[in-house]
Amino acid sequence: MNWKDDIKIKLEKTKNAYKSITGLTTEEKNNFLEKLAQNIKSESKNILKSNKKDVEKAQMAGYSSAFIDRLLLSESRLEKIISSIENVKNLPDPVGKIIWENKRPNGLIIKRKRVPIGVIGIIYESRPDVTVEASILCIKAGNCVILKGGKEAKNSNRKLIEIIKKSLKESFLPEDCINLIYRGGRKSVKYLLMFYQYIDLIIPRGGEELIKTVVENSLIPVIKHYKGVCHTYIDKYANIDMSLKVTFNSKVQRPGTCNATETLLVHKDIAEKFLPEMAKIFEESGVEMRGCEKTRKILPFIKKASEDDWKTEYLDKIISIKVVNSIEEAIEHIGKYGTSHSDAIITENKEASEKFLNMVDSAAVYHNASTRFTDGGEFGLGAEIGISTDKIHARGPMGLEELTIYKYIVYGNGQIRE
Repeated sequence: MNWKDDIKIKLEKTKNAYKSITGLTTEEKNNFLEKLAQNIKSESKNILKSNKKDVEKAQMAGYSSAFIDRLLLSESRLEKIISSIENVKNLPDPVGKIIWENKRPNGLIIKRKRVPIGVIGIIYESRPDVTVEASILCIKAGNCVILKGGKEAKNSNRKLIEIIKKSLKESFLPEDCINLIYRGGRKSVKYLLMFYQYIDLIIPRGGEELIKTVVENSLIPVIKHYKGVCHTYIDKYANIDMSLKVTFNSKVQRPGTCNATETLLVHKDIAEKFLPEMAKIFEESGVEMRGCEKTRKILPFIKKASEDDWKTEYLDKIISIKVVNSIEEAIEHIGKYGTSHSDAIITENKEASEKFLNMVDSAAVYHNASTRFTDGGEFGLGAEIGISTDKIHARGPMGLEELTIYKYIVYGNGQIRE
């Protein structure tokens, strides 16, 4: 069977599986999640063995340390995945929830009820944990899912899908609720995007090139999870110790993620005091700094930042630094170069914080906290399907509710429109 036929058959099976689970109960969904947590725990050695093959191959191919970090599974990360499954199991089921109702003068009773979206296609790169997070969220929200993972995580993803399907079967649910596409390479992405009759929504997670390909070629509605050019702005009223701690965490705690800070903006009135201390901490942690001319007058040993640096998602231990004259200039810079993802202000001034929080047009804006918190688990959503930078239907970390839509239920007793 060629790869095109393989994809089409999987799409048909997934669509049919969705039709068969429309009445799924919360208990049935949670039973699957419970089985999955148990099976991942019992298969942890085999999962790590499969992941090791992917990691070794990526290392031989010369991928960056940040890329390897996104690809890597470990015992602690598997424990975190199992914890996410438990968290999602314990969350309220959004399906069937009445979110609005109205009784009309003619006696009609109109209710707006949450329902599943249908079949969701997730296209993603390198991170095998997405395979599990996407599956558990989609199933709990009553959806079926088509997964298109990157070739770099092929062994990890296939092992995880094997375990997920086993868990579905043990829960008396159709195994085709979830299917993985791993044949066809990059060509399979464009091919997949043609099948609007089988897929109701596409969610791409990955680099700029992937997002652009999906948006330009999809006949299916898309919710973009665009790159994260995130900013931390150190205001002139900032606490220095807090600024050092939060900035370091925002950049270094896990630099290969989309919510890591890529650009540091510093008010001119605090720059000479803050930047030398920050630079020393960054140097000790191996962070490469690239700065504007004003920054380089204070830190003459760092590289000069180019125009491209301000709009680059490094996903690595690299940060661009700009000294600004005002909070307005900081907000303007974020508006010009940011990607509407996550941006933070560090300040003790309430007026400055409110201005920043109100005027920065991003999915998540922070006052005195790290941008690394933009995450479904950290937001109390159990897990996330990704972080939407769109403004329609869903924005920011997407959890269970964001994987549902609504329909109107109308009750009458013979009304006709005149």
